[in-house]
Amino acid sequence: MRKFFTVFIASILVLSLACASSAKDTLVVADQYDPTTLDPIGHNDYPTSRACSHIYDTLIFLNHDGTLRPGLAEKWEFLSDTAYKMYLRKGVKFHNGDEMTAEDVKYSLERAKTPAGSHIHTYCQDLDHVEIVDPYTVIIHLKKVNYPFFSSLVHSWGSIVCKKVVEAAGEDYGMNPIGTGPFKFKEWAKGDHYTFERFDDYWGNKAKFKTLTVRSIPEPTNRTIELETGAVDIAYPVTTIELARIEENPELELQRKVIPSTTYMGFNLTKAPFNDVRVRKAISLLLDTVNIQRAVFRGVGQNPRSLIPEVTKYSINNELPAHVRDVEAAKKLFAEAGIDPTKLKITIRSNERKERIDMATIIQAQLAEVGIQSEIIQQEWGAYLSILQQKTHDVFLLGWGLSVPDPDYAVAGLLETNAGTNYTGTADPKLDEMLAKGRSLPDGEERAKVYREMQLYINDLCPMVYLHNDEAIAGVRKIVKGFEVDPFEVHSFRNVYFEE
Repeated sequence: MRKFFTVFIASILVLSLACASSAKDTLVVADQYDPTTLDPIGHNDYPTSRACSHIYDTLIFLNHDGTLRPGLAEKWEFLSDTAYKMYLRKGVKFHNGDEMTAEDVKYSLERAKTPAGSHIHTYCQDLDHVEIVDPYTVIIHLKKVNYPFFSSLVHSWGSIVCKKVVEAAGEDYGMNPIGTGPFKFKEWAKGDHYTFERFDDYWGNKAKFKTLTVRSIPEPTNRTIELETGAVDIAYPVTTIELARIEENPELELQRKVIPSTTYMGFNLTKAPFNDVRVRKAISLLLDTVNIQRAVFRGVGQNPRSLIPEVTKYSINNELPAHVRDVEAAKKLFAEAGIDPTKLKITIRSNERKERIDMATIIQAQLAEVGIQSEIIQQEWGAYLSILQQKTHDVFLLGWGLSVPDPDYAVAGLLETNAGTNYTGTADPKLDEMLAKGRSLPDGEERAKVYREMQLYINDLCPMVYLHNDEAIAGVRKIVKGFEVDPFEVHSFRNVYFEE
């Protein structure tokens, strides 16, 4: 009997060890697109922001409700409207083992102002310099009052890099990054996947799994299939046609949150005839945007009436009337402009969300009803961006979302004259003046008035046609715990664990 119990206990131990060794220790995620770089100042797109958020930390972190909490800065002090004193955590290690100091913070933030950070200059344009007080204290000095600036430190541009590593790597840095984040870089197979590993010397709570692999799967149905089979644990974004499929699967859950995001059709204001506001307004009047949004998204999100999304402070979206199609009014505007348009090119990204392709197709059909023949041109992401930057397009479809909870960033990145992502080519001194004034004011009635006037002015300027305010939607296998879809779409896996 004693021998039997000895063998029995030994068997239990073997089984326990086997189960422990086979416990799931890799989180596999399906994202729509691959990052463009792993240099935090070399981009301004969501897939890259998400990748960088795992490798790097910022001085302050953003909560899901839009409030701020300490990050690499354990506390801060506002010395004046243009000077912020940041007290850094001690003992924070980079992935190469070096300690993070004030020298790295100064280098990281000031580097964003160089040509390497051209994509994100909207965020750091008013940074003057960073003063080092001691190895663990810095003072951020601004050129002028910019109240949204402090919140912008949560954006990827504010990621702290290792000065020594970046200077040694030069232009190749984005392919082999070093940060202080919870995961360290392992490999990147461009266009397919990237893999990060847990950083065991992380200063905060360490990840509960060892390996993070994020796969690039542009086709939404394929993302859902991979989620259903268990090949991936989390998939996003989930498109409208996949919602029911995930909701009805007992092994999956659907997470949805309204987000400050706007999909729009932008005009090229640097090119005739779109440099004439009457032509832009006429084309806008030819489109039934309310029903385009309803037909395509079927209960997800809404058709916007303002560039500042409803969930962002100072939005007047709910106060404005819905867009109405008016073909006769459009014809009168064309006549006033002396224009009789017959052709139009609609540029979109290839492997685009089906919803955007559907929107472009309906736009094409509605324009055809009045004799405007439009061609939908699909371009790979790099070529698409090149076309937008060179301003060779007619109109284009794109989305813009906020990763900083302030209305300035809903407008400035898209329409301020020198913004790196101003693909409409808008160069309007009055709008630039409004943006500068809005940044100079603290939150309150006066600032609210500026953004009210700004939204009305943009609607009259008509550099774009608003199509859709989106939701962040992710499909998650039920064994995954601790994940919460982020309303700013920079999804975090810092608290994820498996429960099988």
